[in-house]
Amino acid sequence: MDRFTDPIDRALLDDWQRGFPITPRPFLTIAESLGTRERDVIARLRSKIEHGQITRVGATVAPNTISASTLAAVRAPHHRVDAVAEVIGAEPGVNHSYLREHDWNLWFVVTGPDRAHVNEALDRIGQGSGLQVLDLPLVRPFNLDLGFGLRGGERRAPVAAPPDASVIVGGDRDIVQALTRGLPMTEHPYAEIASALERDETEIVGRIRTLVEARVIARLGVIVRHRALGWRANAMVVWDVPQDAIPTAGPALAAQPGVTLCYERRPVPGVWPYRLYSMFHARSRAEALERLEAAADLPELRGVSHRALFSSRCFKQVGAMVAEEKVKA
Repeated sequence: MDRFTDPIDRALLDDWQRGFPITPRPFLTIAESLGTRERDVIARLRSKIEHGQITRVGATVAPNTISASTLAAVRAPHHRVDAVAEVIGAEPGVNHSYLREHDWNLWFVVTGPDRAHVNEALDRIGQGSGLQVLDLPLVRPFNLDLGFGLRGGERRAPVAAPPDASVIVGGDRDIVQALTRGLPMTEHPYAEIASALERDETEIVGRIRTLVEARVIARLGVIVRHRALGWRANAMVVWDVPQDAIPTAGPALAAQPGVTLCYERRPVPGVWPYRLYSMFHARSRAEALERLEAAADLPELRGVSHRALFSSRCFKQVGAMVAEEKVKA
């Protein structure tokens, strides 16, 4: 993170991870706030995408609102890791895929327009790999804000009400899909999305505002690659918390320093007993373990069996699939 000494670069990467302007010329709005030019902001963000420091400027979506998703895993033999990861990554709906330190070593998120689409993708991965696939659907989230600060200190997830899926109307999926892929790096990105969808820019901007206000779009802004910004230790920590203790343990864990994600998932009886999941991100493994030790000492988690599955390799990291691709004639 020390490489980002330029104050404009730091502001772009730190201050605009959420709350991105929903105006016809959003990069101009940012430029005016930073005392620079619109084309400078666009050029800087383009460069950071090209150099792998950010994945896109776009949206993340509240799970299971406008689309469906699940966390999954397989046990790939060491000599087959690359081949199995290729099978997993070939699925368009897989948006995250990581190698982690455990017998269940390949972990991935499958997304799609609905649960049937997710199930079909899981089936194809199982058949293509010849391996059992753990399906771990989300039960409830406690913290789904993946943000990383460059200026020191701890970034806390804002407390927000649950998403209001009742605002979703026909055509919203296509808009959100465009946003999860990433905004065009041009002066009028929303107009470009509108043109591609053969719709009006004013209508598109209005729908985006509605979806953000309803928290269906969980975050709109710069989506960073945490490793490239210095957050090199990434551990998914799973906790064997009894179901009746989840409502108190979840919020306590979500509030801990270094925890960027926290949620309850459905276990697989006899195979995978863990209900409570958390993501710890830190600058080093030692720092992550120190933060994990502090979390494990919480009254709500003291004595609870848990496992830390550190990530050792990222195979895929893209936006979620919300709508199926439309093939133009």
